[in-house]
Amino acid sequence: MIVTPHMSKPSTISAAPPDHRSVLPLPCLARHRRVSLLALVLLLYLGSTSCEWMAPYQSLHQIRKSGELVVVTRNNANCYYVYRDEEMGFEYELAKAFADHLGVRLRIKIADQWSDLIPEVLSGKSALIAASMTATAARGKQIRFSDSYMTIRQHLIVHRDNVHINTFEEIGEGAIHVREGTSYQERLQLLQREGHAYRIILAPNVPTEELIRRVALREIAFTVADDNIALLNRRYYPQIVISTAVSGHQGLAWGVHPKARELAAEINRFLRKIQSDGRFKEIYERYYGDVSRFDYVDLRTYHRRITSRLPKFEAIIQAAADEFGFDWRLIAAQIYQESHLRVWARSHAGAYGLMQLTRSTAKSLGVTDIYAPEQNIPAGVRHLKNLYDHYREIDGDDRLWIALAAYNIGMGHIQDARDLTRDRGEDPNSWAALRQTLPLLSQKAFYRNSRYGFCRGEEPVAYVRQIQLYYDILKRLAIQNSDAGPEVLLNPIL
Repeated sequence: MIVTPHMSKPSTISAAPPDHRSVLPLPCLARHRRVSLLALVLLLYLGSTSCEWMAPYQSLHQIRKSGELVVVTRNNANCYYVYRDEEMGFEYELAKAFADHLGVRLRIKIADQWSDLIPEVLSGKSALIAASMTATAARGKQIRFSDSYMTIRQHLIVHRDNVHINTFEEIGEGAIHVREGTSYQERLQLLQREGHAYRIILAPNVPTEELIRRVALREIAFTVADDNIALLNRRYYPQIVISTAVSGHQGLAWGVHPKARELAAEINRFLRKIQSDGRFKEIYERYYGDVSRFDYVDLRTYHRRITSRLPKFEAIIQAAADEFGFDWRLIAAQIYQESHLRVWARSHAGAYGLMQLTRSTAKSLGVTDIYAPEQNIPAGVRHLKNLYDHYREIDGDDRLWIALAAYNIGMGHIQDARDLTRDRGEDPNSWAALRQTLPLLSQKAFYRNSRYGFCRGEEPVAYVRQIQLYYDILKRLAIQNSDAGPEVLLNPIL
């Protein structure tokens, strides 16, 4: 039994030797036996409840009393990572929202191995598992699962060279590599027992993201991944193809100690709350909102050009970004969206250079050579900073995305869109709301009453979306050199 400082040691019951000098009368003896029996029942009850109380798990009461929620997760692009000293990740943001819901601070613990997750909770060292874990029957015998917060399917992952392979029969006796101890292993073994001839090669503690990378490099032919993981990693490895479904629909859930019933119930209340108030959708959109959009040619070209072209301008971009307080990778992503890193780029609308400055904007910013990178880039970043400062009443990333949209379409049309958003009863400071409203300004029913008239509202939405995509890829590449970054090394694959 584990004894912690706030627990009392288990009591023991010792029997005294009989005293033959004193004999109780029969009625007293019967009464004494009844009292002894009641005492024994009480001791047994107290013993059973104290054992449960002393069980090594973190209850909801203990979490609130300590003021800390300890969550164990994995260090990867889906769960938790650190970029520029800021903690990020889908599971991290959900866990942070739950800690806020409880009114406690969040402490993240990273499991070195997937197999460490369940023991970490069973030992009482962590309160819950938040690691994109599939709620399988086998795991449900060890831990208590919350309600599902996301539905996924397992898919076979192949290289584009094997795009013709869509069935297990076409794999034949080929090898499918999966991490040991995963739901992928369970599913593949079940299908194997049904008669499929493929071989399963188990990789101890090799992340799914790493196996996807190996497929992209043609080091292995096949692996299996949940579709949310596969869709996200397709950005980083556009050579992979998400092939046939391996499983039916399954749920991702958080896991707690089997005895932590109140904690599980509170998690379920929290999940229902954030589903109804839109908070879950907001977090989901931040990480998975556009993963289904995929342009193979564009991403392959992007991966090549950030290797061949970006290094030429990296120093100028970094200096300008540092001067005006932006992440240089964001500026690099914007430049790529503007000009594909072409110095002599010129648009039909009369914008020039890497950051596509108009002559009037360039002149107002003191640019004398609009094509010169050492002038064009700092001027473009200064222009973005002016827009960013204009929207100082907007918080967080919304301010950045709206400033970028204004860079593309102009502050006037953004103001029209914000006014329309407000009229529709939505938040004009929310980019999620604004990107729904902007396209309406191409319809006469909406733009005829606006101050700045017609605009192609889809363009700034697509503009920001592409910058977010390119920025995300550059961040993933940057994290490979960070001690706190994901377990997967994301190298460009040309």
